[in-house]
Amino acid sequence: MSETRRLNRNDTLILATHNAGKVREFDSLLKPWSITLVSAASLNLPEPEETASDFVGNARLKALAAAQVSGQPALADDSGFCVAALEGDPGIFSARWAGPEKDFAAAMQRIHDLAGEDEDRRAWFVCVLSLAWPDGHTDSFLGRVDGERVWPPRGTQGFGYDPMFIPRGGNLTYGEIAPAEKDAASHRARAFEQFAAACLPLAES
Repeated sequence: MSETRRLNRNDTLILATHNAGKVREFDSLLKPWSITLVSAASLNLPEPEETASDFVGNARLKALAAAQVSGQPALADDSGFCVAALEGDPGIFSARWAGPEKDFAAAMQRIHDLAGEDEDRRAWFVCVLSLAWPDGHTDSFLGRVDGERVWPPRGTQGFGYDPMFIPRGGNLTYGEIAPAEKDAASHRARAFEQFAAACLPLAES
């Protein structure tokens, strides 16, 4: 297995997304390392079809596509909500369950209709970050937060499936807690912490 590769200060990094909110989030996260972030959307890079069978595969696929077309290292994430009573669904299909209109209220209702009152309330969020290089090298990092699903959904903070998920040890849904509190310990934060330790520039001595 090849060694993890580290970016340097002032490097340019392509963020393999067309989501403006995600660009702002990662730009803020990367500022302490003096990394210049450029979105795939701003370069008019196509969005590859997510054909892999898991989060790691889809994150790698998106990162590699952006790195190989741009000639620069690229970072991509793939994330989703998983329900034990549905054998891990919606999982990698989380966004697709919401449809082209991004109707997550309908997606949450679908989960409830399918899982019903199943006694297994376990649920979890997953995020995988993959850093890819133009020569095909990739490194991936997985963050996960376990908890349970609730019904009906509660709270108007957050987005997606947040209102129906309570993290382990808590009593409020992700839709009821402040975004900053959620973001500090979310599945994406856990994946980013690993990515930062392994791939971002070391502190200057």
